[in-house]
Amino acid sequence: MPSLIESPLARLSPEQIEELGREFDRIHDEVFSELGDRDRRYITSMIEMHRRLVVAGRVLLFAGRFKPAWVAGTATLSLAKILENMEIGHNVMHGQWDWMNDPQINSSTWDWDSASTPEAWKHSHNYVHHTYTNIRGKDRDLGYEIMRIDPHQPWHPVYLLQPFYNLVLAAFFEWGVATHDLDFEAIRKGEKSKAAIKRELKGMARKARSQIVKDYIAFPALSGRRGFKSTLKANFAANVVRNVWAYAIIFCGHFPDQTYTFSQEEVADETKGGWYVRQLLGAANIDGSPLFHVISGNLGYQVEHHLFPDMPSTRYAEIAPRVRELCERYELPYNTGPFLKQLATVQRTILRLAFPGGRPRPKPGPYRGAADQASAEPVAMAPAA
Repeated sequence: MPSLIESPLARLSPEQIEELGREFDRIHDEVFSELGDRDRRYITSMIEMHRRLVVAGRVLLFAGRFKPAWVAGTATLSLAKILENMEIGHNVMHGQWDWMNDPQINSSTWDWDSASTPEAWKHSHNYVHHTYTNIRGKDRDLGYEIMRIDPHQPWHPVYLLQPFYNLVLAAFFEWGVATHDLDFEAIRKGEKSKAAIKRELKGMARKARSQIVKDYIAFPALSGRRGFKSTLKANFAANVVRNVWAYAIIFCGHFPDQTYTFSQEEVADETKGGWYVRQLLGAANIDGSPLFHVISGNLGYQVEHHLFPDMPSTRYAEIAPRVRELCERYELPYNTGPFLKQLATVQRTILRLAFPGGRPRPKPGPYRGAADQASAEPVAMAPAA
């Protein structure tokens, strides 16, 4: 068993943890007290932009037999799917826009262009992952039950294959996420009833059928006999591009070297303040331009998102300086780094931990304010990076 790296959580007194919790509550309440038209205009403009991109992509693909039109249509459709999946679907279903009381832009009614049913995703992600973030044996997003991404996870020979199925997962990420809430471990242990399994499988089958019919039958058919194959290929390519992008952003926000994992014993008596600190330590940001943050669903601010998952994503950049100031004051790390660097450390971890052994990577020290910020200036990132 690899030795544990002491969590900064252990260096804070109960009084400090509770005061920090009140500080974070204050940020949350201040932002929600001023939400209004500016925020509403943002999400409605994103939805309108997505629809325009879809129409533009579909129109271009009517001429998809010609390579320039096919490339342009596929790229436009890929961008539309990324925007819908990351900045719109993920965030709407988190409840970030429920405060508007809009019957359509609401977590209870929204469905997205993805293979996951809203119900299954909201349970596995909003509830399980965001409640038990990085708690070993509780957070099923910690390796998605199929990968060893922390050296404290017991090794099994099946992990020798994880460099291969890591690539498969990236290309077909939406389908991996779609099956995630089935909880195969619970099924194996007999903890899930047959009725629940049957109900969830029916929901998955309905959603899978609608996605397959839409992308691989209906829209190709609208392109006519001569354009059927080119549109089908474009839809497949756009889905893969969207899946790889979502995979990269999510893995960079959760599994790079800087993030901590926690034993169940460490958090047995966790308070609200302790929950905030665990979210802070268990996530990592990605440096990037404003465009990068939009097409990543503002999950480049993964730290802020985990602190306030119900806060409109556009507010994360605004509160980030306040979060950094608290990290400096309480001598806590503020995890961030360039996209390619974060992605490289994640892939290194996946390769190394496919084999037995491994040890926790060095963790960053306390955030030092301007000095740390100067060494981590955001860099412009191309959407296709």
